[in-house]
Amino acid sequence: MIKVGIFFGGRSREREISFAGGRTVYDNLDKNLFEAIPIFVDSLGNLIELDWQYIYKGTIQDFYPPHSIIPKLKTDFPLYIESFEDTYYITSKAARTVGNRIDISELPNMIDFAFLTLHGVFGEDGTIQGILEWYGIPYSGSGIFPSALSINKIYQKKIMEQCGFSVPQYEIISLQDWLAKNSNAQKNLLNNIIQNMGLPFIIKSPNQGSTIGVSVVNNVIMAEFIRKINQSFFIKKIDTTEWKNLTEISKNKEIAKIIDIKNGIGLPITIDNKIRINSPKRLLKFLNTSKVSVNLVSEYSEKFVIIEKFIQGTEFSCIVIEDEKGKPIALPPTEIKKESTLFDYRAKYLSGISRKTTPINLPFEQIQKIRKECERLYQTLFCQVYARIDGFYTEDGKVILNDPNTTSGMLPSSFFFHQAAEIGMNPSQFLTYIIRTSIQVRIQGGKPKEKIQKILDELDTQILTPKSQENKIRVGVILGGYSSERHISVETGRNIYEKLSSSTKYTPIPLFLTGNESKHELYILPIHILLKDNADDIQEKITNNNQEEHPIIEIIKNEAQQITKKYVPGFIQKIQKISYSELSQKIDFAFIALHGRPGEDGTIQKELEKVRIPYNGSDSITSRKTINKYETNKILAENGIHVPKNVLFTKKDIMSNSNKTKIIRQIEQTLTYPFIVKPIDDGCSTGVIKIKIKKQLESYANLIFRNNKEFSKELYSILQPNKNITDFPQKDCFMAEELIQTDNDGKCIEITGGLLTLHKNGKKEFHIFAPSEVIAQSDILSLEEKFLTGEGKNITPARFSENTEQQQKFTAHVKKELLKVAQILNLRGYARIDAFVKIQNDNIKVIIIEVNSLPGMTPATCIFHQAALSGYKPFHFIDKIIQYSLYRRKLKETHNLNLDSPPKNHF
Repeated sequence: MIKVGIFFGGRSREREISFAGGRTVYDNLDKNLFEAIPIFVDSLGNLIELDWQYIYKGTIQDFYPPHSIIPKLKTDFPLYIESFEDTYYITSKAARTVGNRIDISELPNMIDFAFLTLHGVFGEDGTIQGILEWYGIPYSGSGIFPSALSINKIYQKKIMEQCGFSVPQYEIISLQDWLAKNSNAQKNLLNNIIQNMGLPFIIKSPNQGSTIGVSVVNNVIMAEFIRKINQSFFIKKIDTTEWKNLTEISKNKEIAKIIDIKNGIGLPITIDNKIRINSPKRLLKFLNTSKVSVNLVSEYSEKFVIIEKFIQGTEFSCIVIEDEKGKPIALPPTEIKKESTLFDYRAKYLSGISRKTTPINLPFEQIQKIRKECERLYQTLFCQVYARIDGFYTEDGKVILNDPNTTSGMLPSSFFFHQAAEIGMNPSQFLTYIIRTSIQVRIQGGKPKEKIQKILDELDTQILTPKSQENKIRVGVILGGYSSERHISVETGRNIYEKLSSSTKYTPIPLFLTGNESKHELYILPIHILLKDNADDIQEKITNNNQEEHPIIEIIKNEAQQITKKYVPGFIQKIQKISYSELSQKIDFAFIALHGRPGEDGTIQKELEKVRIPYNGSDSITSRKTINKYETNKILAENGIHVPKNVLFTKKDIMSNSNKTKIIRQIEQTLTYPFIVKPIDDGCSTGVIKIKIKKQLESYANLIFRNNKEFSKELYSILQPNKNITDFPQKDCFMAEELIQTDNDGKCIEITGGLLTLHKNGKKEFHIFAPSEVIAQSDILSLEEKFLTGEGKNITPARFSENTEQQQKFTAHVKKELLKVAQILNLRGYARIDAFVKIQNDNIKVIIIEVNSLPGMTPATCIFHQAALSGYKPFHFIDKIIQYSLYRRKLKETHNLNLDSPPKNHF
């Protein structure tokens, strides 16, 4: 078996995306062909063979450096390894805690192939490629020269101009010139740019990706222009007078913004080219004592920025691959429809925020024009194996290419997998293609090739050996739905599908559920529909299923047939409608990846029970109970479990203004402002708002009880000023709930706790995981913090105390409370329980907020972190869930056992 070292993390500002991409590759490598070895590159450049459980943390900050090393550092600043004073000591201890630190010279004895998911400097600039070439290790993607050429947007533009490509009008500004300009010179610069390019225009950092260091200037406000130029250089000017007028809380928030690697300037920094600071505490101390205004400059600052004319046109992204003869093939370009001017980090990586249409919505000839230009640029820059090329198609028929990348993002929602699916390749197959093609390219490099040729021959033999599907368990993965959580459901379903598709045990079949509460519709999806951007895109394809395949797809499939013939032995090509009764002949098990209604309310469980298809999670009775947060809390309170005070608010209650006044008065008598309002049957933070004044409560009631799907953005702005959303729930009732806060002399920790049920001798046994501490950046844990890679901060296990003995005692108490909840509600399979833990001296109180019978299972969710600490890789965790239900069905049918007798405790 070929040993594949997956390099992820790294030193660039895109390290979190790289970390998540490495996890995607680790999970999706074909288990028949490859042994995956995770090699984490920290932000100082150290290589660590990472213990596998850390791969499933939400962010790098969640595990590195480990919180056990820095328990007394009481701060919520986002800290990376470079944020500490004694980096040598911290790195040495951190590496031993999370894995095994390795020397570069050890790599040839550890791995046969290096799969690079590193981004930016030191990752896709030729640096790591050169090191691997020196040690004779084949690696993925482009070689040294094309990597070095493509990393810098300034060089790209110069080459593209010389080779006849259309590029937007641009201007280069150096850091040295910018820092030397006084206010009049800065004003003249802005006026000249507007005169030459007009408004809006773009400011870009030339060596960054993921839209880091990129902003749009829409007006002539001088302060905004200066701030955005500084942002692209990664410098920050601090006015000492303004700083001293800030409160301590505001100062801490400002420090957190400054050191953020995506939106701030990051650490370490230099101050006026004299003082070096890498600790947020030292930075805070310096600014508090400084008597003059200063420039903070990141050590990873850009030496130049690009000012670029804003392009009016249709934005697209195109993956170019090559066949075994080196001929480039542009996959169908994807049109990007974004909610704001800029296709930013949030829009790129959070499902449902932007819309991606593949192929781009243009006539055939124009799509071909885009493809040919992308292929030409691929060859011009000497790219190898694959590249991602972004651009615009303008109204006057120009193809403007502006950002070729030799390393694409590899999250499940990335263009990389999205476009490969259009020719029938699932992520596991596409990764195999990348590895095999990369090995072949390395052989052609004119260096010693005997060792690499052996690897290639071994891989070809394995790829061409037919794999039996006879003994595999057929799992229908049901995703989508029609609730406000449908996009997250698609992310969960895709993640389950991908984990199962790369295994040797299961054959997953993707199923999309749509319709309404009175009638469900089920569809078997081909891979290219499954990997559409979100649930609405999939729904649109189902609605238009009678249309013939786009002619451009037929052409690309024909061009790529030598590739697909080798890697895709057979695949579903058309959407197929199927009934529940027909489904029982197609699958052995149903994995319900739906959230909210109809997944967690018992409806689909009843349908599956009718046709005798076993499924994951709790049964229809328990699901119907736990979907309703109000009823769940009532049941728990009756059984002695602490829950928040709450009031139910129904649409019927406010049919008249007098009733509305009465109900609002009732809420105000029960609860004090601020309090929380939420739908009783939705999750994923959808519609959860902190209410501070009566006007907000009235606005919330009007929004959630509206009669039409469209909602008033003006009303929403009263609830959440300066925040845009694309969806808001429409319900017949909601609940108001007390806000759980820290007591004066204690602390309050928000936690989420996962569990798994097992069968031991025919009896149900709960495995309660160590809960995670959830740190929200604002009033409510946001959708981004729950599901967007690199955003949420979760610490597993939760930090109840710095004292080891007390920590163990409190953890045991919390797990016992979670066990009681699971027993009272008769949960099965797996679940997630959210709570607040209030600690005062030696006393602890657990307040249950909600119970999820089908928790989110996107790659970054907490339940995978917790399962990993208990020894379960995500696939093994999913396998346990499936096997529990299959075993339960078998016992029930063959022995007529009572499987719901009181369960044992298992921590």
